[in-house]
Amino acid sequence: MKVTFLGTGTSQGIPVIACHCDVCRSMDFRDKRLRTSVHLQVDDLSIVIDSGPDFRQQMLREKINTLDAILYTHEHKDHTAGLDDVRGFNFAQQKDMPLYGRKSVIDQLKLEYHYAFSDNKYPGVPRLEVNLLNGNPFTIGNTAISPIEVKHLKLPVYGYRIADFTYITDANAIEQSEIEKIKGTKILVLNALQQKKHVSHFNLEEALDMIHKIGPNKAYLIHLSHMMGKHKDIEELLPDDINIAYDGLTIDI
Repeated sequence: MKVTFLGTGTSQGIPVIACHCDVCRSMDFRDKRLRTSVHLQVDDLSIVIDSGPDFRQQMLREKINTLDAILYTHEHKDHTAGLDDVRGFNFAQQKDMPLYGRKSVIDQLKLEYHYAFSDNKYPGVPRLEVNLLNGNPFTIGNTAISPIEVKHLKLPVYGYRIADFTYITDANAIEQSEIEKIKGTKILVLNALQQKKHVSHFNLEEALDMIHKIGPNKAYLIHLSHMMGKHKDIEELLPDDINIAYDGLTIDI
């Protein structure tokens, strides 16, 4: 499996346009963070988790020319706002784009992209195939995928485990029953918004505690706000088996 981090940032805590904070002024490319998303290449299967506002830019940057499915974690706009741009893949691949998510996510997509779900579609709108998830494991082709339910304050969010890789974003609590589903994973990706405590996201300390509880071989932190600080500075605080992910980082599992 090849994993490419399309984006590792968030709309949460982003300063105003004229900001002159250390992160905004940083010349380190690792501090230039688009909204959080990841691409998985599993044999011949191409999957994206979440299509945020930067979806088109991310796919062009990484030269991803085929896409077989989009998995959705939850319905917030910073994870769904790029869905309209799947029409390019519809045209190139001449097939509908399969979407996977819980009912609340699909309902929100149908509201925001009503024209793509209309019975009388006009030419050129996104062509979508809906697959409702209920928390049970499912397959895409020959690839088995297990949803992991976490809490984003009160909102249920799906993380996903594929073989030895687990991806979780927008969480501040994980029940023990769900932690048991993650244990044994070799690579864990987990959100860590900032260093100070936050109402609906793990902060750095909480993320590190959760990683220690789960015990993966390697972990990467994502969904980072400017409030977290610069990549280089945070990396110096972390143990060797935990890293800050950055946009464009590719790992092989």
